[in-house]
Amino acid sequence: MERVRDVSELPKAHLHLHFTGSMRPTTVLELADKYGVRLPEALTEALTSGEPPRLRATDERGWFRFQRLYDAARSCLREPEDIRRLVREAAEEDVKDGSGWLEIQVDPTSYAPRLGGLIPALEIILDAVETTSRETGLGMRVLVAANRMKHPLDARTLARLAVRYADRGVVGFGLSNDERRGMARDFDRAFAIAREGGLLSAPHGGELTGPSSVRDCLDDLDANRIGHGVRAAEDPRLLRRLAERGVTCEVCPASNVALGVYEKPEDVPLRTLYDAGVAMALGADDPLLFGSRLAAQYDIARHAHGFSDAELAELARQSIRGSAAPENVRARLLAGVDEWLARPAT
Repeated sequence: MERVRDVSELPKAHLHLHFTGSMRPTTVLELADKYGVRLPEALTEALTSGEPPRLRATDERGWFRFQRLYDAARSCLREPEDIRRLVREAAEEDVKDGSGWLEIQVDPTSYAPRLGGLIPALEIILDAVETTSRETGLGMRVLVAANRMKHPLDARTLARLAVRYADRGVVGFGLSNDERRGMARDFDRAFAIAREGGLLSAPHGGELTGPSSVRDCLDDLDANRIGHGVRAAEDPRLLRRLAERGVTCEVCPASNVALGVYEKPEDVPLRTLYDAGVAMALGADDPLLFGSRLAAQYDIARHAHGFSDAELAELARQSIRGSAAPENVRARLLAGVDEWLARPAT
């Protein structure tokens, strides 16, 4: 048997983790019991069995089912203490998986009704992130994401808010939800506001729809990173463009399979992107629903795609370079990657 190094000890950055989707299953169940929330049977079964729910979001009905489960879990977050617990536990899970930097993605409008409004909701989240980062040693920041199912004016409001809190831990602006709804160009003004305010542009694209959605993110939103982006593998010219521009794709292998984008882990085109020189940052997306966290994505690269330890180390470097981490943090994490690779395999 080939000797390999432990990927959970490989320093890395985690750039694609959604807020509610980061929760531990036990936390959702405990909060549901606390507030008397009746969860969908499919979600309860998944959380108690340890088996992720069967989801195929490649059609609108499947996406609706996924969103229903996600919304049910989110409805269990009702008090500031719940937010603090989520952030703390997300950080603890990341630290166990070797993460030295986490950018957690959140649409604060989803939590505003129960937390006193949009601004209080974001401040509660940012305060929790600051405290957790200090106490755990994990570098942690926030990426504010607009919902493409909502009006572009809502996205502009969020972009202005995100810029306002850039000195409090907001480092980027994203666009999430069903890529088949809403054109990227409809949100161009929101992203211009974010970029002018010094934030990274990190919209979702190339997950449920093909290469065209990745091109739209580049052309219309001037993306620095692409949330997912994996479908760019279907267009060699687009791969070259991503590589030449140094755009990082936040690829989430387990999520891609769970949502039916690909049938099995071996089908996710990690090797195609890697060999084309496209920078990747592997991410867990929504581990609550997909059943695997950050280190497991590196295991998929190793076992399903034959990535060597040297190649896994390069993936970790790409995640760190694609992050918004300060230079001193990047340098420390990159040095840690070299140290990991210098260890003897066991």
